[in-house]
Amino acid sequence: MGEISNPGLQQDDFDLTQFYAVFFEEARENLANMESLLLDIDVARPSDEELNAIFRVAHSIKGGAATFGFADVASLTHELETLLERVRLHELPLQRAMVDLLLEAGDVVKAQLACYQGGTAERPPADALIERIRKMACGEHAAAGRRAGARSLQVAIGPLKSGEAANGLAELFRDIPSLGSIEALDDGVLAADGFRRFKVTTSSPDSELLELFSFHVAREQVRITDFDASGTAPASVALAEEAGAQHPDPEAAAAQPRATEGDGYGFFVDPKTLAAQSAARAAADGEEVRRSEARAKADKAAGGALESTTLRVAVEKVDQLINLVGELVITQAMLSQQAKDLDVAQFSALLGGITDLERSSRHLQETVMSIRMIPMAFVFNRFPRLIRDLASKLGKQIELRLVGEATEMDKGLIEKIVDPLTHLVRNSADHGIETPASRLAAGKTPHGTITLSAAHQGGSILIEVRDDGQGLRRERIVQKARERGLPVRDDMSDAEVWALIWEPGFSTADQISDVSGRGVGMDVVRRNITALNGTVELDSAEGYGTRVTVRLPLTLAIMDGMSIGVGGETYILPLASVVESFQVMPGMVQNVGATGRVVRVRDEFLPVVALDDVFDVPRQDGSPGPEIMMIVEAEGRRVAALVDELLGQHQVVVKNLETNYRRVPDISGATILGDGRVALIVDTAGLVKRARH
Repeated sequence: MGEISNPGLQQDDFDLTQFYAVFFEEARENLANMESLLLDIDVARPSDEELNAIFRVAHSIKGGAATFGFADVASLTHELETLLERVRLHELPLQRAMVDLLLEAGDVVKAQLACYQGGTAERPPADALIERIRKMACGEHAAAGRRAGARSLQVAIGPLKSGEAANGLAELFRDIPSLGSIEALDDGVLAADGFRRFKVTTSSPDSELLELFSFHVAREQVRITDFDASGTAPASVALAEEAGAQHPDPEAAAAQPRATEGDGYGFFVDPKTLAAQSAARAAADGEEVRRSEARAKADKAAGGALESTTLRVAVEKVDQLINLVGELVITQAMLSQQAKDLDVAQFSALLGGITDLERSSRHLQETVMSIRMIPMAFVFNRFPRLIRDLASKLGKQIELRLVGEATEMDKGLIEKIVDPLTHLVRNSADHGIETPASRLAAGKTPHGTITLSAAHQGGSILIEVRDDGQGLRRERIVQKARERGLPVRDDMSDAEVWALIWEPGFSTADQISDVSGRGVGMDVVRRNITALNGTVELDSAEGYGTRVTVRLPLTLAIMDGMSIGVGGETYILPLASVVESFQVMPGMVQNVGATGRVVRVRDEFLPVVALDDVFDVPRQDGSPGPEIMMIVEAEGRRVAALVDELLGQHQVVVKNLETNYRRVPDISGATILGDGRVALIVDTAGLVKRARH
């Protein structure tokens, strides 16, 4: 994290920079939560719970930004707070234009915080956005007639003690003429119930009156009702402190006794009240702080203080912990290797301890690895906003379905899969889903559907991006390939034609847009996924849609493996890919064509691959050939691998071979064995592809 220069942050030698990381992380989570709420909210019938949750996000970020001296963030979120306050009090109806504005403001806040976190001086401009928010908060889009004319209200102040007065209200209306007029009832005499009553004629909302009255009397002493010409108050009069239950219908709320939720963040429409606004908000903020401190002390005294159930830890510390666990696994494997030849009777205690160490190290490894496992929702949750913006820009109706958000994946892989998935989703929205008119003409529903799904399959995670759009057009792809000079044939299978999509610079778009069409991206998608030891496949049917399947390992750190011997070398097969093994019997393997070989396993013919041929392992003259056959599965297909012997099953720490050496075909990585030797980890997906070709 870059250093943030803000000399106003240190007061009384107390350095607030130590809390930056927590604030930025919480702000990011709050903004993501607000975006999700805005995308899911029913504009016609928003619930109070949703509106209050969105308001709390702006309130939380504003408080933190003001504390750390991020003035521009505090200013913008303050205006958001004002707008959201009016909406959640049902004084402004929620509209789609308002949701768009709130989403845009969230993006600007995110950019502002990123600048502070990165230590850069340039901030995104927000003045025009703030002005738009202010105009919307002033009621440009409010329901007609809500504040069009003046209203007559009865304001009851009390209960008051003998000798107390509420003359400050009259002074308030004299100082701010735009508020309206006030007239004391009952000749200004304190009533028997301890209340003084006033008739107020105003066009200001109740919340503004309550905010201003709190300068002179306590909030809980104010009761606001519709004025009754008889001068009697309605039977049900709500105290301001009981106004947490809001009426979802503004017209119904207008007919009920008026009271507003007093948390100190009202709004002011008339510019002449700006001076009072600052003082009122400061006083209310102080009151809220005092109440919070009192609640905390009461909870602590009652033994009910809440305890945090989560702990924020830097990613670097988790990575270091995983590396240490990996070294522990290697050390445990070395001890097991050295102890396997010891006499069981003589060294029973030692061997028992090594067995316990192996069990504990496995549990530790599983626990530590689970720390890095993050649900796919971390990736999927950013796409509803993307689809919403793309649908608006492209003039299409697109529904996004998310399946398997709870499926977990290693954090390192999740961060690297975001960009490829984003490109695939954008392609589906731009090239796949048709316009509503085109879909109706084809006999489809006007809205298209893009589905993002994730699921575990063996030792891999399967991610699919599919749409019900127009699909790929074979003739168009072949024509474009010929124009670019790519080798094509008329008898190519559909799979071979679809494979042309992955060629660098290939695009079938008729025109370039800011969404796609430049011919860059699909080859990068495949290259990035391949770099993660993953695979990507594409399938399509013209008129029905397209499906892209991405298969990735669950983690890149530690896995369960089966060690096998091939000649004088040791290799590791991922245990999740191993189906079964059996002894090779004479006549079991049959030749097919010049070079192909197959084996029949329960009425199914599987291609045979000899690992000594694949990896060019030298054999001594007279040494026996492979005697064991391993059935391995990858990408939904199986292949039979010929090996010399099975050495055992154990955990292996995966090391990146490409980083330390170079990329090797049919090898996904390397590991260190218990005796200190290096063993290569076989890429089972590569073996399957080799057998298929």
